[in-house]
Amino acid sequence: MNRPVVHVIGTGGSISCIGESRTDFIDYNYADRHYTIEEMLARVPELQSIATVRSEQFANVYGGDVSPERWSALARRINDIFRQAPDTDGIAITHGTSTLEETAYFLNLTVKTAKPVVLTGAMRPMTALSNDAEINLLDCVRVAASPDAANRGVLVVLNNQIQAARDVTKGSTSRLDTFKSADLGFLGYADSDGEVVFYREPTRLHTHRAEFDVDRTENLPRVDVASAYSGADGTAIHAFAEAGCKGLIAAGLGSGGGPRAFIDAAAELACSGVPVVVSSQAGSGRVMGRRGFLERGFIVADNLQPRKARILLMLALTRTSDPAEIQRMMRTY
Repeated sequence: MNRPVVHVIGTGGSISCIGESRTDFIDYNYADRHYTIEEMLARVPELQSIATVRSEQFANVYGGDVSPERWSALARRINDIFRQAPDTDGIAITHGTSTLEETAYFLNLTVKTAKPVVLTGAMRPMTALSNDAEINLLDCVRVAASPDAANRGVLVVLNNQIQAARDVTKGSTSRLDTFKSADLGFLGYADSDGEVVFYREPTRLHTHRAEFDVDRTENLPRVDVASAYSGADGTAIHAFAEAGCKGLIAAGLGSGGGPRAFIDAAAELACSGVPVVVSSQAGSGRVMGRRGFLERGFIVADNLQPRKARILLMLALTRTSDPAEIQRMMRTY
C-alpha cells in the first residue's frame, strides 16, 4: 500500500527550540537554539508509518519574526510545491504559536490548492518534560495525509483538535489547550485511535476559491491596528497616517465602538481616502454595519478579530481601494 506524500516545512518557533533542561518551560528561547526540521522529524520516527515525508527548512525563527514578507514567500513556496511535485498529498508546517493564527489565515487566502495545508506549533519545546511538540507534529502530518482534510481550507492542529485558520486564535500564554475557535468551535479531532475525524467545515471562501494572487504581488501594503481603550484619543491613528499606512484596523471596544476622540480620528482618516475597518477586541461576535459606522465611511469586519481583519485588508488593497468592494471581501472571507 502506497503511503501519502506529505511535505513538511519548518519555520521555527517553540516547537523547534532546545531548552537547557527537561524542566525548562519558559527560558528555552534565551539561547536561541533550534532543532532543524530534519532533527525534529527524527525524534518522531512514527511519522514514517503515516506518510512518505519530504522536508525543507524555510526558516528557523521566533514566531514574532514571521513577517508579511515571509507570509508571501511561504505562500509562493507552497504553490510551487504543489505545481512542481503534483504527487504531494498535503503540506504540514511547524510554526511559532505567537503568530501561527496570522500565518494560517494568510495562507488560507493565498494558497491555490484544495489539498490539505496544516499548521502546528507547541507550547513546550521537544526537550521539555511532557512536551506537546512531538504529538502535535505527529497529528499535523496525520491530518495533512488525510484525504478528508481536503477542501476545508488551511487547518491548524494542536492538542488533538483540528481548527479552521479563519476562526482559531491563541487564548492563553502557556496552557496546552491555548488554541480555540470562540463561538464556532473546532472542526474535528486528530484522535488517539489514529483517526482523523471531521464534524463540520468552513463555509467562507478560501484557498483555490479566493481571489488573491501572491505570485503577482511584490509588496503588501502597510496596514496598522489601532486599539481603543478608555481615554484613547487619535494619537496612534495620526501616527500611523504619518507613517504612510494604506489601511487601518480600528480595534474597538464591545461591538466596535470607542472614545469619541478615537472614533473621530478614524473617521478623519477614512474621509482622506484610507480604508478604515472596524473590528472588536471582545474576542467573539460580529461587528455589524450600524448607522454610526456607515455614516463615517467605516467598513465593518464581521467576526474577524483585529489581526485577521488586518490580513484581509492587506490583501484586499492589492486589488482595490473601493470601500464597497472591501466590505464585500470582509463578508466573503
